[in-house]
Amino acid sequence: MQGIVDCNSFYCSCERLFDPRLLRSPIVVLSNNDGCIVSRSDEAKSLGIKMAVPYFQAKEMMEKNGVVTFSSNYHLYGDMSWRVMETMRALLPKDCVEVYSVDEAFINLDHIAPEDLPSYCTHLKTTIENWTGIPVSIGVAPNKVLSKVANRLAKKNKIKTKGVVVLHNTRLIQAALQQTPVEDIWGIGFQYAEKLKTYGIHNAYALSIKDLSWGKRFLGGIVGIKLIRELKGHKTHAMQAPRTEKKMIATTRMFGREVSDWQEIEEALATYATRAAEKLRRQHSAARGVSVFLLKKAPVNLALAYYHRGKQVNGYTLLDNPTQITPDIIKAVVEIGKSIFEEGEIYKKAGVILSDFVPDTALQTHLFVPPSDPRRKKLMHVIDNMNAAYRGDVLKFGTSGTQKNWKMRSEKRSKRYTTRWDELCLVK
Repeated sequence: MQGIVDCNSFYCSCERLFDPRLLRSPIVVLSNNDGCIVSRSDEAKSLGIKMAVPYFQAKEMMEKNGVVTFSSNYHLYGDMSWRVMETMRALLPKDCVEVYSVDEAFINLDHIAPEDLPSYCTHLKTTIENWTGIPVSIGVAPNKVLSKVANRLAKKNKIKTKGVVVLHNTRLIQAALQQTPVEDIWGIGFQYAEKLKTYGIHNAYALSIKDLSWGKRFLGGIVGIKLIRELKGHKTHAMQAPRTEKKMIATTRMFGREVSDWQEIEEALATYATRAAEKLRRQHSAARGVSVFLLKKAPVNLALAYYHRGKQVNGYTLLDNPTQITPDIIKAVVEIGKSIFEEGEIYKKAGVILSDFVPDTALQTHLFVPPSDPRRKKLMHVIDNMNAAYRGDVLKFGTSGTQKNWKMRSEKRSKRYTTRWDELCLVK
């Protein structure tokens, strides 16, 4: 059996954890630049507040109903996510936890007898909540797709299910599928849901009784076959081993305001390059490829156009040697940025992408360029340690600037209670 552990309204739960006065209050958390609603408490949902609605559209209604609003606090959410995942790893056998997203993880429960699954999952749920303070729901079934179905029911009827649903026989599975709209099936997006409805398929059970050839023809080939097989109760998605190394590292951000000045663009790109280089060093890699993109403001009265004028630089064009040294990466990024920047244009977003990795212990250098000075690597190590210990980029490169007026808006962010000494929660 496989299960999924899903944190309930995760961002909102993190905010409540450090301010118990909000326990019964409606809460929403906003996306980058306080743009859209990305997390809602049950109380906010009951007011009719929809996911992904622009904040300015719902602001008046939320103020009338006393909805508490927060900017995204990724330092807090990331740390609390790590605590939840580590709790599961401590409670389950090795390699039985697959982190799926910041607030979800699949778990392998083959070592638990079917009749013991409800009590075991209740114990797991209680322990996670006691150790971390984050409420969770657990769905268990023969495979991942059905476990997502079970989890949806657990979250939809928290009082009745007590946050745990186990689908361990055909009768329970069929009943659950009949209660699941086709658009709520894991892997079915809006377009496929609308397409399936034209064929008279409105819930998961109607899709599960289709044969595999139908899935191959109308649901994207092998993907459709696997989906229908899992709805029928077969296991096609195995637990994935944790990935220790990334094949690509990207740092992208929306600007806090519209930007047209090159100096500000340069500062942003240098900052993103610094973040990407830190991640690169953490996995002991060096990068050959560097890519930059800028996002223009859409022309007036025209449909939004994604301006992706990136330039992938490989091998020896800009990087004579694969590198993990921040100044080298900043230099390459700034040169690419200059080549795609247009004077007079307005930009909303920028990003830096590193690719073509090699291990930092096996660097193949250019014939006419000497290998990197090992003291530079030691310097990067010192800078990383200082910034990790003291936070707030106590050591930074001049190209990154000091004012950073282009940074994302985060006017309603709560304190970073678990990662900043000066923002620790105070108990009175």
